[in-house]
Amino acid sequence: MTGNTDVIVIGGGYAGVMAASRLTRRDDVTVTLINPRPRFVDRIRLHQLVAGSHDAVLDFERVLGERVRLTVDTVTRIDAAERRVTLAGGDTIDYDHLIYAVGSGSAAPGVPGAAEFAYPLAGLEEAQRLRQALDAAPATAAVTVVGAGPTGIETAAELGELGRAVTLVCGGVLGPYLHPRGRRSVAGRLAALGVTVLEGPGARVTAVTADEVRLGDGRALPSEVTVWTAGFGVPGLAARSGLATDAAGRMLTDETLTSVDDPRIVAAGDSAAPSGLPYRMSCQAAVQLGPQAAETVLSRIAGERPAPVRVGFAGQCISLGRRAGIFQFARMNDTAVGLYVAGRAGGRLKELICEGIIAQQVAHEARKPGSRSWWGKDGTRPLLLEAHHGRPLPTH
Repeated sequence: MTGNTDVIVIGGGYAGVMAASRLTRRDDVTVTLINPRPRFVDRIRLHQLVAGSHDAVLDFERVLGERVRLTVDTVTRIDAAERRVTLAGGDTIDYDHLIYAVGSGSAAPGVPGAAEFAYPLAGLEEAQRLRQALDAAPATAAVTVVGAGPTGIETAAELGELGRAVTLVCGGVLGPYLHPRGRRSVAGRLAALGVTVLEGPGARVTAVTADEVRLGDGRALPSEVTVWTAGFGVPGLAARSGLATDAAGRMLTDETLTSVDDPRIVAAGDSAAPSGLPYRMSCQAAVQLGPQAAETVLSRIAGERPAPVRVGFAGQCISLGRRAGIFQFARMNDTAVGLYVAGRAGGRLKELICEGIIAQQVAHEARKPGSRSWWGKDGTRPLLLEAHHGRPLPTH
């Protein structure tokens, strides 16, 4: 390809900003990042925003390559045939290649009253509304956190450390990802913070009202502020635009992250479903998938065959208030093992990881796009793909 190439990146989260910065490796590529907010949301710190220990936003100048054009708007439709996107403000932008990195948000609760009376916590504005609700509530107000994944655990711990009366409703087990040893450690820390943990099938939420949470076993928990962290959903842009998605709305791609519908569209992060087997929705996956999505585009611009994606996991880190945390180690295929670091050391390690994601991953890519080309690799993924599809898949 000769001349200038226009690439649009939709979504300015971890995957999107790293993809946009990586694309600036080529001087003949013009990169436009479209994002609904003028600042970058450090999403893994939203629970701290709720508790008042962090504002969870950064200027894009810190995390985005200087040659990337930022357009603050929302894409309402992708016209793949015309290679054009339509913005909520009414403008349209043409592209030669597009990276779809819209991320994820709160899933529709599907529980009576939850949408009306519970506060979700997957986005900046949601976290700000929850912060306002907590500030307006008495210090003794009963707070219920629904969902026992990392967001639920971290939020319950932050609020418990502030002296709030917090109940964490798991609807199953506490920290499903965690190894039983790590789970016991987290349970002990939550107990020390005064957080009441309700586990088991009877602790599934059946209804939410303005002042209580009702459970499947008949219990009714007083709750002046109910926080909903049970699950994430993906924006419907791809489906609305006629592009193939999985049941959760993630764009279906091959192993190079290329849309199954259009070789000029590539997906990354929480909104991508490579081979119908998406990676865990996480910052850890996003910072690997973003640059590799860009590499797929750069390969096509250069007339080369894109490489299959490589992703490897190290584990899961969870803060437990400001003075403790846990790092749960895992195999590269994202299955937890018995090894973990907890207590103050775990808290410090979690903070170092959060700082490192910005300084050593996102901001580093902005300053030196393409300077890092290594990623972890889950060696079991080919076997998983073969088992899922019933046949070996091509590696490129």
